[in-house]
Amino acid sequence: MISQDGVNLAVCVITAHFGDLVAKVCSCLLKRGSLSLQEIVRTTEFSNSQVKNCLLVLIQHNCVQAFSVPRGGAGGATKTVTQYMALFDNILHRMRFSKFLAIVKGDLGVQCETLLQGILGYGRLTFDQLMVRATSKQSEGSSCNVDVLRKNFSKLVHGHYVERCPRPEPFIAPSEEAAPARKRSSKIIHFVLQFREEILSLEQQVVIAASLTDAERFSEIPNTGTDASVTEDKQDVTVGDKQIPFGEDQRKFESTELDEETEATISETEVLWRANFQKFVFCLKKKVCVAKVRSRKGLDAGVVLEAIIESSEQECDSSKIYGFKASMDSILEKVRGKPDGISMTLELVRGILEDLDCSSHTEDCNVYYTIELQCITESCRKDEVESLILTKYGKEAFRIFGLLNRKGSPVETDQISDFTLVDKKVAQQVLYNLWKDDFLSMQKVSVEGTGQRRENFLWKLNKKSSWNLVLNHLYHAALNLNQKITHVVEQEHEALLSEEKLKHLKNSRTILELSLLKLDDAIMIFHDF
Repeated sequence: MISQDGVNLAVCVITAHFGDLVAKVCSCLLKRGSLSLQEIVRTTEFSNSQVKNCLLVLIQHNCVQAFSVPRGGAGGATKTVTQYMALFDNILHRMRFSKFLAIVKGDLGVQCETLLQGILGYGRLTFDQLMVRATSKQSEGSSCNVDVLRKNFSKLVHGHYVERCPRPEPFIAPSEEAAPARKRSSKIIHFVLQFREEILSLEQQVVIAASLTDAERFSEIPNTGTDASVTEDKQDVTVGDKQIPFGEDQRKFESTELDEETEATISETEVLWRANFQKFVFCLKKKVCVAKVRSRKGLDAGVVLEAIIESSEQECDSSKIYGFKASMDSILEKVRGKPDGISMTLELVRGILEDLDCSSHTEDCNVYYTIELQCITESCRKDEVESLILTKYGKEAFRIFGLLNRKGSPVETDQISDFTLVDKKVAQQVLYNLWKDDFLSMQKVSVEGTGQRRENFLWKLNKKSSWNLVLNHLYHAALNLNQKITHVVEQEHEALLSEEKLKHLKNSRTILELSLLKLDDAIMIFHDF
């Protein structure tokens, strides 16, 4: 369930990018869930055509997904109804476009960055549209080579930075229809399906149903270039003194070649491509984890961690995968391919792997190391929460919160006071404030003393609630920064501004945008990682 602060931030992003009309339709979907066209019209009080246009904009920019569901009609007849669902994660990704471009620029170069910029700007494009845009961007006197464009685009596809768009309108069967199939299943399959239904939200079900297979998502455009020997005129072939007429085999080959060209044409003009947000989130997660390890354990540890992830990322680029396995040979190859890892010895790398708590096992005469990133991301979350506690409640609360986080079990008030060296009365007040704001859970217990009965209070960190509270705080702060940036931009467009005032506004906007990017890093730690 998306919090109100999260909804407000998403609506603010859509307003800044597409205007008030589109934002109102998006707000309706975020607050009320998936709706049909007529339900959106009734809720927003817009005309049918206005709502359609707004939905087209949101779908074009991957912010809304359509899907079909069966619905009972008059006389018991079942009809299929199209519903629309806002994709909250994709909306927030619009704040990260500059990060995505920087990733591609560093990995594949400026030309690939330019292609990705077009895809991010227009949401979904065919290769033909992308080529037209790239051609129009060329300065006068310079030529645009189609083969170079195709090569750079293939790099983006091969690197999983762009993907083919998902199915436009998947069909979602109701749970009642799935029940008979489960009854016929074995007990184990029944349990698995039931468990999956419980943990998957409607948004997750729709996204899964719309998703293509990896082979389809990253299927490159066929190359229509042909060899000169193949494209010669269809003439009789002379062998010695005999002439062999243009035969059936040649006609079959020509037919096959024509089919390939037709397939390539369809791929270029009809297949839509979009940015693969999953890949970019994975890259940002890797960057955060490496930076965290580097700050805690040194530069060499950061190099080794990055090598492990890169050695295994070709198998999976999902941001939700925490375990990464790689052989020692592949780790060493990646380590020595980096400027800071050239001089690292085998013993040093092995020692760092042990220091990173990597588990090892032997497989086919090779030693494999596995690392879990869960503990690293958890450490990042802990640091963010403790930073907020220190700022909002003071250093005594910071020490108490740190103790409860380490313990992970209920602790008495007296023990908290003794361990943290905080006066008991101060500790009681701090604990009450944290409990009131849902950071802690409290339990009252009765203890039999010497001839009397007294009550003790046990305090425990409510981790899930704490993480959600901090995330909502970050959403609210990001909303404020977005609104300030919008206000500064409006001031920049005002007439009769002095040059000094305009320069001051531009500097202010730069500072606000950098602050928003930094704040978004924290949001991703809690929401995306």
